Amino acid sequence: VVRIHWRAEPYRGKFVLCCRGTAEAPIRVLGVPGPAGQHPLIDGRDAVTRPALNYWGEDRSVVKIGGANQPPDTTPAHIELAGLAIRSGRKPYVFQGRNGRTAYQQNAAAVQVEKGEHIVLRDLELSDSGNGLFVSPASHEVLVEGCHIHDNGVEKSIYEHNAYTQATGIVFQYNHFGPLRQGCPGNNLKDRSAGLVVRCNWIEGGNRQLDLVDGPEYADDPAYHSTYVYGNILVEPDHDGNRQMVHYGGDSGKLGGYRQGTLYLYHNTFVSWRSDRTTLVRLSSAGESVDLRNNLVYTAAKGDSLEVFTGDGNVVLAGNWLPRGWHPSFVFSHSIGDVVGQTANLTSSNPGVMDPANGDWHLRPDSPCRNAAQPLAKEIPPAYWVTQQWAGLGQGEERPDAGADIGALGGKP
Repeated sequence: VVRIHWRAEPYRGKFVLCCRGTAEAPIRVLGVPGPAGQHPLIDGRDAVTRPALNYWGEDRSVVKIGGANQPPDTTPAHIELAGLAIRSGRKPYVFQGRNGRTAYQQNAAAVQVEKGEHIVLRDLELSDSGNGLFVSPASHEVLVEGCHIHDNGVEKSIYEHNAYTQATGIVFQYNHFGPLRQGCPGNNLKDRSAGLVVRCNWIEGGNRQLDLVDGPEYADDPAYHSTYVYGNILVEPDHDGNRQMVHYGGDSGKLGGYRQGTLYLYHNTFVSWRSDRTTLVRLSSAGESVDLRNNLVYTAAKGDSLEVFTGDGNVVLAGNWLPRGWHPSFVFSHSIGDVVGQTANLTSSNPGVMDPANGDWHLRPDSPCRNAAQPLAKEIPPAYWVTQQWAGLGQGEERPDAGADIGALGGKP
């Protein structure tokens, strides 16, 4: 265990973790909070890498996991990085490293996982970088939990995001993804992983809240073809980038490597403050499907400003609350039944949430969404049933409704 204690001055030091723990004896780098709960701050601006360390790609991160000459290179395992604020890995900032005074790359990250197994990133604040978090394909079993990731990106560039990840097995839970830096058109969470689970997060802003695209290396991995997104509150601000909130499939143009599977999108609360149109999901090709169940969709504009999906592929729509006047798609003239398979969706003028203006999306006792959820798709394994819900940054709680209510938050007892 390495403890980094809070102090009023930031730590201006860069480092790499390239070592192996075990499940019984993990390697833990932990921030010790200040008297008011402050995270110790590691600032990449004018930071220095200790001469005892020597690792490539220094200009890609403030803190790196995996990939080093000194300590000797290995595949890190059972690493936990927690309780720290890490910021400012981007141009025009510079640092002092093995090659002297060096500028960060445009796509540098506050935290970069180059490779590793059983990596836990918990209770981190990642900000003011090209990418807040960057995870590379040689990573396996990554947990991102209780992190505040916000104000990242590069002005006028669509290639840097709050989080940009590709791993074999990655779970995001109880995180708060805030808006990107002003003028930065990247996505909030962009992912190319196999075995992706996004549950019980608050995700606000970005060109898209979720951009789940192709990682062709995983085409033969069954986990690549099933993605589980549930229990999240996804917020689209007005006049903020793409009107699509979720994109699933691919973006390379090489269809053979697209996800070609099913996005299970259930028990989420979608909030759009747009004054114009909103699109929930874009499917990239005919090989993709989305199973939309038990979601609550709130739009500030009239219901006819909402379309459920655009693109190709198949859609199942069951047990959702949708504002009156919604469209299956703006680009099709077919009837709803021709475009989506509908089962027991609710449509009215008010979903009955506690306080939309102040972000309280719990259901009122008289909400039509209470006890109105439909059974989940039979393909969803018990590990991904709806038993927990968002309770604030880093916090989950047992759902009081056991999944009987529509939306990300069950009604308060």
